[in-house]
Amino acid sequence: MSHFKIFDIAGSSLAAQSVRLNTIASNLANADTVAGSEAEVYRARMPVFELAPIADSQDQAGVRVTDVVESQAAVARRYEPGHPQADGEGYIYSSNVNSVEEMVNMISSARSYQSSVEVLNTAKDLLMRTISMGR
Repeated sequence: MSHFKIFDIAGSSLAAQSVRLNTIASNLANADTVAGSEAEVYRARMPVFELAPIADSQDQAGVRVTDVVESQAAVARRYEPGHPQADGEGYIYSSNVNSVEEMVNMISSARSYQSSVEVLNTAKDLLMRTISMGR
């Protein structure tokens, strides 16, 4: 049954990249949000990946998301006393999401997802050709 582990490995990659894409989408959706305090402002989030051993295998592993962490990068503080969310000193705080970095991450994640789909399709095609040879 070791021929089918490729589906487990590629499937784990698809699941992990799906979480990554959803996290990026959330970051981009909140890139322009502001808050009245540094504690309330949206901070960019990033998934944390780790190797995930495949069952009954010593030398093969997939990937899984273990956590989604918030960025510790500084948030922007702007003086806008007329803003409805301004604090007592007239400052608002905006998200630390960098839209350009998020777009690059999105392209990278989408390509990784596409590659995993291609692996699945190729493995399926090879399996189907092997089955058809037995006829």
